[in-house]
Amino acid sequence: MALQRFRWFLGVVLVLALVFPGCASLDRQWDAPPAANPDLAAHSEEFRQEVIEVTDGVHVAIGFGLANAILIEGNDGVIIVDTMESEEAAVPVKAAFDEITSKPVKAIIYTHFHSDHTFGATVMAGDDNPEIYAHYTTSHHLDRIVNITRDTTYRRAMRQFGVLLPPGAVVNAGIGARLLFDADSTPGLLYPTKTYDGDRMELEIAGVKIILIHAPGETPDQTIVWLPDKEVLLPADNFYKSFPNLYAIRGTAYRDVTLWVKSLDIMRDLRPKYLVPHHTRPIVGEDLIYETLTNYRDAIQFVHDQTIRHMNAGLTPEEIVEKVKLPAHLANQPYLQEYYGTVEWSVKAIFNGYLGWFGGNATDLFPLPPKDRAERFAALAGGEENLLRHAEEAAAQGDDQWALELADQLLRLDPAMDRAVAIRAASLKRLGEKQIAATARNYYLTQSLEAEGRLAIGAASVNHPDFIRKIPLSAIFSAMTVNLNPEKSVDVDQVLGFRFPDTGEAYTVHVRRGIAEIRPYFPENPDITVSVDSNVWREIVAGLRNPAVSVIRDLEVEGGTINLVRFLNFFK
Repeated sequence: MALQRFRWFLGVVLVLALVFPGCASLDRQWDAPPAANPDLAAHSEEFRQEVIEVTDGVHVAIGFGLANAILIEGNDGVIIVDTMESEEAAVPVKAAFDEITSKPVKAIIYTHFHSDHTFGATVMAGDDNPEIYAHYTTSHHLDRIVNITRDTTYRRAMRQFGVLLPPGAVVNAGIGARLLFDADSTPGLLYPTKTYDGDRMELEIAGVKIILIHAPGETPDQTIVWLPDKEVLLPADNFYKSFPNLYAIRGTAYRDVTLWVKSLDIMRDLRPKYLVPHHTRPIVGEDLIYETLTNYRDAIQFVHDQTIRHMNAGLTPEEIVEKVKLPAHLANQPYLQEYYGTVEWSVKAIFNGYLGWFGGNATDLFPLPPKDRAERFAALAGGEENLLRHAEEAAAQGDDQWALELADQLLRLDPAMDRAVAIRAASLKRLGEKQIAATARNYYLTQSLEAEGRLAIGAASVNHPDFIRKIPLSAIFSAMTVNLNPEKSVDVDQVLGFRFPDTGEAYTVHVRRGIAEIRPYFPENPDITVSVDSNVWREIVAGLRNPAVSVIRDLEVEGGTINLVRFLNFFK
């Protein structure tokens, strides 16, 4: 029993910060693919798969996955900017680039750390051993691939991108054709070898002048790439043809939209003749690009400024959402349609970024617990059966949001109520079919299948040894703190010391009455000592090694193996 519990702990999966699908069960599909908002369906033309020659020596691959990859051809080699989301997604892009030129890859540039821009690097590099360029903070963000919010971020990301939906259900991903990463995909990450601090880095690679400019926006490490001789600007994810994702429903830290606006101003001032986004198609023409970037930054600033204006007037987020609408000259622009981000979500994110979760209404300080609220809903309706009747009437009338909210109350009272489950699933599906935002559509449709038990988002896993060995031990140990079970450890005060002879690293894990304190050094007088090769430990945690066998064969334990098992059983 103890070893089973040990295996349970050691089987805790390593989940990537952005978007890594894991196992799922799909019992059946819909009889027909869900309907689609016609505007969203028409937006799929933006991702027609092809490699476009933007100007002499600059090509962009579009529609091969979620993001674009850009090829810059120099005298005796090429530079590739961003590398797709997996090795499998990168293979056809690299093949297409090889048809253009056989010159070796001299450099790879990461515009930011998101996996759809970095995880095909091994394929793009091939055997050429290129330098990998990025902002100096990109490595820090890549190091955080073991996310302390991994479980919830993983589930929400699967819904946002519709990765686990049946064939035909995903229209597009809003900024790309689809995300090509599933349980069988291979993460091909290469860490940066050349980084820059400060505002910019000027390079000449294969005879091509390149300026890397730090331009925070969708991420704080965002780098835009300026080719001055070609007048080509690669804007990273600070521009794509959709209202920007100022907040991602998969869950993100606050994105400082004021910095995003400043970065767009930097881009405008360059006056490029060619704009090559890393999602969606290129734009050509200095005046058109200037106008486009101006409108884009104005839309972001408008939402920011008007949110703050109404905040200062004392309005709550829900009230502000009703008031902040883009003016017509911005709302009508094709590149500001809400295919990926939405104004409503952005308002809420900006409010939260400045003031936190509390909207200002004292009613919300200590609200009723969800089940208590549901019981009172039912009482007001005259009982659960009446509440159910109201939900069914709302659904029959096409009042899907109200039907969904009533179904949620019913399911708080009885999670197995078949009629409420059916209302929830049907309402989610119909709401999804109406959405112009691909992210919202995918989220609704995925939860519709989940509601009926037809889709289960399983645990994510990373089962590629080469990739796992790149994960810093610091990331693995930092994740332990949020996996401590306080009920099991409330009366415990015990110290475990880890030694990793191959790297010279050591860690202290001190469980102290419901708290796990992690320190990057070996403790004095630990209760238990573990000495193990760092890669062996990574593979044990990732589930690539049998933990029961490894305890005996691979770990040197002082203080008792059973005591080690008991200690680790405090987690998860």
